[in-house]
Amino acid sequence: MKKLVVFTGAGISAESGLQTFRGADGLWEGYRVEDVATPQAWRADQARVLHFYNIRRQQCIAASPNAAHHALKALEEFYDVHIITQNIDDLHERAGSTRVLHLHGEIRKAQSSLNPRFVYNMAGDTLNIGDTCELGSQLRPHVVWFGEAVPNLEHAASITQAADIFVVIGSSLQVYPAANLLYETHRDCTVYLIDPEADVMRLDSSIIRIAKPATTGVELLRKILAE
Repeated sequence: MKKLVVFTGAGISAESGLQTFRGADGLWEGYRVEDVATPQAWRADQARVLHFYNIRRQQCIAASPNAAHHALKALEEFYDVHIITQNIDDLHERAGSTRVLHLHGEIRKAQSSLNPRFVYNMAGDTLNIGDTCELGSQLRPHVVWFGEAVPNLEHAASITQAADIFVVIGSSLQVYPAANLLYETHRDCTVYLIDPEADVMRLDSSIIRIAKPATTGVELLRKILAE
């Protein structure tokens, strides 16, 4: 069974109603990224950061997987499918995908602000000041912020290096170091890019481009792979 590795970004979740990382006005849910997604922001105002991610978590819970998420799950019948995602939502898991690696954390988990190895599944949708881990430290969102290391990057590179087919869906390939995964594929790997802006992105000419949104693009990919 061929190994199909899928690298997903915000574009796949946007079709489920989740806002992409940064809007045209440079804001994320009305906030400056520097004020809610950095270690400095956490040190400056924990309550503001917690409130911001509480909103994101509630939106995630209210959203549902879309046709692209379900189509990737269906491909497991024919391929050894591994999903590497930049997204912090759990829509891939809720669609039934069995091998999902999150590069930037998971919004429905919390972690110790003292030791990031202490990670907890959240039963509810809010984190508040005073919610602590077993070490007694304040819980923070289980999210990789700007300026922090990406702990799963090495594992993701290893998965990518073994891919027979590598598919990028809904990613601008502008967020590093995650975007470097594209260059971890081996010479004989077939690479597809599904994104409405695929035709104008400056990438190697060998990449097969499908200039469509995730839902229609993945369905077209399924037809191509079936040929």
